[in-house]
Amino acid sequence: MKILTASQMQRIDRLTTESCGIPSLLLMENAGLGVVELLDKHFTSLQKERITVLCGPGNNGGDGLVVARQLGVRGLRPRTLLLADPRRLKGDAAHNYRMLSGIGGEPRAVSDFDRWTSLKTELGSTSLFIDAIFGTGLTRALEGFYLEVVRDLEANYLEKSGVRWVAVDLPTGISSDSGELTGPCLRADFTVTFTAPKVAHVFPPACERMGEWEVKHIGTPPRLLDEDPELLLNLTTGDHVESLLSHRAPGAHKGNFGHVLLLAGSRGKTGAAALAAQAALRVGAGLATVATPSSALPVIASLAPEFMTEALTETNEGTVSREALDYGRLDKLVEGKAVLAVGPGLTTVEETSELIRRVVARYECPMVLDADGLNAFAGCIDTLTGKGRTRVLTPHPGEMARLMGLSSSEVQAARIDSARELAGRNQLHVVLKGYRTLTADPAGEVWVNPTGNPGMATGGTGDVLTGMVAGLLAQYPDPPVAQVVAAAVYLHGLAGDLAVERVGQEACVASDILDTIPEAFRNLRRKSEGRADGAASA
Repeated sequence: MKILTASQMQRIDRLTTESCGIPSLLLMENAGLGVVELLDKHFTSLQKERITVLCGPGNNGGDGLVVARQLGVRGLRPRTLLLADPRRLKGDAAHNYRMLSGIGGEPRAVSDFDRWTSLKTELGSTSLFIDAIFGTGLTRALEGFYLEVVRDLEANYLEKSGVRWVAVDLPTGISSDSGELTGPCLRADFTVTFTAPKVAHVFPPACERMGEWEVKHIGTPPRLLDEDPELLLNLTTGDHVESLLSHRAPGAHKGNFGHVLLLAGSRGKTGAAALAAQAALRVGAGLATVATPSSALPVIASLAPEFMTEALTETNEGTVSREALDYGRLDKLVEGKAVLAVGPGLTTVEETSELIRRVVARYECPMVLDADGLNAFAGCIDTLTGKGRTRVLTPHPGEMARLMGLSSSEVQAARIDSARELAGRNQLHVVLKGYRTLTADPAGEVWVNPTGNPGMATGGTGDVLTGMVAGLLAQYPDPPVAQVVAAAVYLHGLAGDLAVERVGQEACVASDILDTIPEAFRNLRRKSEGRADGAASA
């Protein structure tokens, strides 16, 4: 699902009208109907609600005027306040003002603070506010009259018991193009946006003001979004993930689903290797083998019976030594493998880091690099490049900072730009982990992950993700790599959400996420089947 800025949304709306012949007035009507649909869905006793519709001077206010009219047609009597001089209304908003007035629902105009002060006490009986003041049109912090209105609403009604808020497109005071909050703003229990989510719906802290939000399609053909080369930001959805994961043929065997090789583990750091290997198998890889220092092998092998192990020569510190490559041992192990995952538990012993750099340069097979597989390239990131080979990096902000020669705070302040820069410059696929994990591809397209929770902030969850990415890449080499990787990230977060439902955030550990991967798959399948049944019955 595409994520749009305000200007991109305006362009798509314009193309819908100019190229497809769909009048903008009809788009506004459909937007208002979409809000009413949400009201019907979430407010079962809508007839009993005391509704106030707050309309601004632009198209968002026009959407609100449609909502007021449609509610009036249904026999409801919403209070409608136009926070503008009616003479300022233009185009479709002005047309809808006339239509609402024509059915006897003329809104009361409140265009200055004195009038607002005299009317605001009447709002005390309101149980449901419809916020259609600004929507995506706001590009700066509120000021003047509208700032005072929002402050009044915030102080007197926003947190009032029994009062709920529905925002049209965005809660007023929030800019659509940023997750940052620039000043006082409203919040919503439910938000309805149109055609596609905007940046503010997805990124914190603005997204935390939206409540439960959903997208209503108002007539724009999906191809206008799918074919637009400038729309490079996407929200990963369960629908898309499920569509990538094909059902298995009755005659399938383990050889059909890829063999993952993991170069992982060291003396005292055996758990990371085992978690990654188990995760690769849990997402469906046919086989998994852990190549690890000989002294670590017995411990790793004892942690699960399903994956295989291979012993490698080791350093005095119990890490993989350069001899594993010099004597051809790794050459034989890599042969025939679908994916090579490098890093979990390898440590930063220099000889091992040198080995990692040589391995990444030597083999053509797809690779997933995490943890010490990434740390080996700190200070020499220019030597790590894809250029026709699949290389997936899964750094957390600290690892990303070391790779790019920045501070963690600099990475966090420009997450999308950082991920895009590294992916594009070095022709890599970059998974920048964190709240709203990002997956960036070499062409600059980015997928934003909506799943996951703070309970996953515990050791080993990144190793689980490494295995999941490798396991899905082993099975699905044909779809675009970034979409497969984004699917793995989504499933990882979904499994984490399900794990936290079971054990709580504080008690969640990485093995809990492993245990809920099957449930995450079932969750996707059930939702897909439910949509198919609904479509059939309709």
